[in-house]
Amino acid sequence: MPQDPTMTSSRTHSEDASISELIQQLSEQTSRLARQEVELAKAEMTIKGKRLGIGAGAFGGAGLVAVLGLGALTAAAILLLATALSPWLAALIVAVVYLAVAGALALAGKSKVESATPPVPERAVASVKQDVEQTKLRAKEGRA
Repeated sequence: MPQDPTMTSSRTHSEDASISELIQQLSEQTSRLARQEVELAKAEMTIKGKRLGIGAGAFGGAGLVAVLGLGALTAAAILLLATALSPWLAALIVAVVYLAVAGALALAGKSKVESATPPVPERAVASVKQDVEQTKLRAKEGRA
């Protein structure tokens, strides 16, 4: 049965409109997705920043109390050793022990800081990578 030329022209015109509409929708969705990914990264970094601030404050308070306790323990250790040794030697021994402990703590802290940097929003980065892969797959399917 012969086809009506006006129907073919009309069908092609609507298909072209659909393709242009699809491209416009893809552009809008891509822009919206990019904005949402940026918002996700901002939210994730805000949460990490708050946690970091609270943790730093807690460490600061703990450090202050520890210094006060350490002063009392230092005096007690020196007085204890001074019963068997000269007071200056007792103070020197306690100081060397403290410096050794400080060195060990500094090394442990350095490794923890190195493992926490750089502060990257990992979930947002993974989500963006997944979105890019999905877009590539859909683009390949569209060409096939």
